[in-house]
Amino acid sequence: MNNASGFLYYVSVAGITGLQQAAQASIDEAVARLKAGTDLPVAVGFGVRTPEQAGVIAKVADGVVVGSAIVELIAQHGGNAAGPVREYVASLSSAIKASRN
Repeated sequence: MNNASGFLYYVSVAGITGLQQAAQASIDEAVARLKAGTDLPVAVGFGVRTPEQAGVIAKVADGVVVGSAIVELIAQHGGNAAGPVREYVASLSSAIKASRN
């Protein structure tokens, strides 16, 4: 991977995003295997819904991708989604920062 840039995106569950939760043991193993083979940052996504999950994943991954939960908040709150989305993202950020300290 000489001259590569960007990051690797590890899909933590098979299937449709937002319907299943990721298994942490398999994430730990996969991220370790990927990091042994590249210097690129590794981000983990699919099946990540809670701040607690994001925090645990952040202990081994360089990035955590959360999408479906945010889309659901927007669908639920429509034009008033900015506040709930901001609060949710802040809770994810806090969990990730706490896990890395």
